[in-house]
This record gives sequence, C-alpha cells and structure tokens, in this order.
Amino acid sequence: MSAKSVMVLGTTSGAGKSWLTTALCRYYARQGLKVAPFKAQNMSNNARVVSQGEIGSAQYFQALAARAVPDVRMNPLLLKPEKDTQSQVVLMGQVNAELSRMEWRGRSASVWPVVSRALDELIADNDVVVMEGAGSPAEINLKASDIVNMRAAQHAKAACLLVTDIDRGGAFAHLYGTWALLDEAERRSIKGFVLNKFRGDARLLAPGPQMLQDMTGVPTVATLPMWWQHGLPEEDGVFDDRSVASGAVTRTVAVIAYPRISNLDEFQPLKNVPGLRLKWVRSPAELMGADWVILPGSKHTSGDLAWLRAQGLDQAVAAHAGRGGAVLGICGGLQMLGEALIDPHGIDGNAPGLGLLPVVTVFDEAKTVRHRQAAFTPLRGLWAGLSGVGVQGYEIHHGQTAPHSAMAAAGDIAHAVMAEGLAWQNQAGNVLGLYLHGMFEDPRVLQALFGAAVPTLDSVFDGLADYIAEHFAPGVLQSLISNR
Repeated sequence: MSAKSVMVLGTTSGAGKSWLTTALCRYYARQGLKVAPFKAQNMSNNARVVSQGEIGSAQYFQALAARAVPDVRMNPLLLKPEKDTQSQVVLMGQVNAELSRMEWRGRSASVWPVVSRALDELIADNDVVVMEGAGSPAEINLKASDIVNMRAAQHAKAACLLVTDIDRGGAFAHLYGTWALLDEAERRSIKGFVLNKFRGDARLLAPGPQMLQDMTGVPTVATLPMWWQHGLPEEDGVFDDRSVASGAVTRTVAVIAYPRISNLDEFQPLKNVPGLRLKWVRSPAELMGADWVILPGSKHTSGDLAWLRAQGLDQAVAAHAGRGGAVLGICGGLQMLGEALIDPHGIDGNAPGLGLLPVVTVFDEAKTVRHRQAAFTPLRGLWAGLSGVGVQGYEIHHGQTAPHSAMAAAGDIAHAVMAEGLAWQNQAGNVLGLYLHGMFEDPRVLQALFGAAVPTLDSVFDGLADYIAEHFAPGVLQSLISNR
C-alpha cells in the first residue's frame, strides 16, 4: 500500500459525510498530493457519466475536488432505487441485471472482491484516498453484510472521523452509541469526533466533549458551524426553503419533486442566480405563483407519472402550460411531457403522457450513458434566448423519443431543437423537453437565460477546504495522513 487512507463515517444518514469528504479531497489536493475519493457502495439516483459508465454524483464531485479524473473505481457499486423494494445495480459503471435480481445480503458477498480490488488500485495509484461511509457503521442488523463502512475502513487501514449532526439533538449519545457498538479493533480506527451543523456559542458544549473523550479516548476534533450556502449540490434530499439567492425575487422556478427524482444536483446553480427562488413542489397548491415549472429526471418514469397524477399535479402543470407558462422537462421529465410511454421490454412501464409535447417515447433495452456537447437550433417563445447556445451535458436514459406521427400528420408538430432527438419544443413555444442533464451547470446557459454568472465549482471546493482548515483543531488533518 502506498496511499494513506482517511475515512469519513457518520452516526446517521445526512450527518455531513459527503461534503466533509469533498472538503478533505480539496484540502489534501492543495498540498500537492495525489488524491482520490472512494465510496464502496452508494445508494442514490443522482449519477454522473464517466468514461467507463456512471458513478454517484457525490463521488464525481469529490474527484473534481481532488483534482482527479472521475473513475468508476471511486464508486464501484451504485444502487439506483426504482421502487421501494427494488434497485438497479450498477457495478463498475455498468448495469448488472443479475445483481439487480439478487437478494442484497448475497449481493454484498459477490461484489466485495470487485470493490476491494478497486480500492486497492486507488491506494496503489495515489498519495491519499479519502473514503466515505454510508448511513451508520454500527447498524447491528446490517453489519454482517456491510461492505461500505468498517469492512472498507479496516481493509484500507483508514484513519476514521465520525461526524454527527448536532442540529438534530442527541449528538453526544449518537457518537457514544456508535462508538460503543463497534468492535474493539474498529474503535481504534476512530481518530476523532466531528460535531456538524452547530448553531450558537461552542463554549456551551463544555464539558460534553471532554466527558465523551474520557469515556471513549476519542477527542472531538472539530465543531463545524451551520453553513447553509456552501454551494455543494445536495446528494440525496431536495433543498429546503432557503433556496433563494440574493436580491428581491423576480422569478420563481418550481421543480416537481416526485418520489424517484433523479439527478436533482444539476439544479444547484439555480440557487445562486440573483433574484431567483427555487421551490420543490409536491402538490398543486405549491405550484401556484411559479413562473417556470420543471419536470426533472426520474429513475422510474411511469411510476413517478402515476404519482404526479395522484397528486393532481398533472392538471396543475397542464393549466400552467395552458396559461402560457414556461415548462421544461429533462430526461424522464421530457418523456412525461409526451403523449405516451411505450415499454416493449419491461424496462419502465407503459403509460399515457401529459400530452404537452406531441412526441412518443419507446424504452430500449440498451441504456444510453454518455457525455454530450450539442447546441440548440432556433427556438421560439419563452425559450428563444437559448437559440444557438451550446450545452455541455450528459445522458443517462433508456427511452428514445420521436414525434407522434399521427399528430404530426394532423399539423401538431414537435419541433426538434437539438440534433439527434435530444430536445423538442411545442408549437406555442412555452414547453421544452430535452435529454441532456447538466444544462444549468453550463455558464453559457445561465448567461443566456438569466444574464448571470454563478460561483464555479472550483471556488466552492476551495471554500470547503478553507472552512475545515479554519474549524478543525490545529494539526489534526495532517495527523490523519501521517505515519501511524
């Protein structure tokens, strides 16, 4: 082994593992070290395209923070939930149908040789590997089959940080209980506790940190203040109501937050557009007052379309479009806007669409996963500002969309506004659908639509590194990668 391994574990999901891992990647990379992120298994419908397939978005951003080329080894196992009891399994970037059908305990045993080999290769190729756990490392009902937390930590001989969300309350109990449920050898790998999302005077925490250290031998190495606007895309959950940029609100953008929403991280730049409010909508009432409505990607288009109808949002979106309001569908959202979903291979399901674009989507067995650069052809109406604008993005979809032939013959024509069926617009000009994810991450699009520039991801990564450098106890971050 050549690389030193640092691992971020959490007492719960949402404790702050992903952003802290990202910050550590940039912190160590700024020291001139060759750094790579690693998460053995990620469960998320937020995925990004890399040269060998797809990985979780969090590891993609962590790789960029590390100034490394994103690689499937950084997230060898990705689980993409399709239903409450079913996930699509992506192993080393590629969908694996056999693993998708397998019971999860057996799956862990099957994939560990692949996962450990990916980790070994990263350790051999780098100076530092910054690892991320999942959920909690002390779930006693799952531990025997858990490959993402302590098994990976022990394999890499990682120095571990255990982070908790103190804003939820019970932080010291969470930290102590997690530590107490670990095996003795696993406890020795915990080098520090981190209190995240603290609001108030840190001096009021005393004597809690010292008492915790007396009981465990583990010091509290950082108390991180609450930071709402760090700028890193959310990994799983939708944003809260603080999704309002500076200045008076002049435009409200409503994103339909259906149960199997995917790639929601691509909307992070909208949070930083001056005067724009980003809303996450689950009911017709919440849609009221929106200037734009966005139907985002979906991991299960027909299921999310059924949910949308059950909430009455189909009628609300149609009414918005009927009033001339702007509607944008991305990937699964584009498919929903059409007349029908046709599924001859049992990939997603058959369903009538919303009928706002005269197109039809047919699901193919093969999955399209690729980076794309394309340009909009002339558009009309509310989206005319995008005419001629180039877009750098990515595709992840099974569906193939084309005009509805009978409707086209009757004069209701879907206008192709990007090559190879990547984008379509209705005749009125207010409804636009496209397959490319990442449109709002392209500065050319933000300038064309809003006349605005937002902070770059690179500046966000530097801000995260500065933040942990300021709030961790002196010498701690360096000690994690020292000889031990």
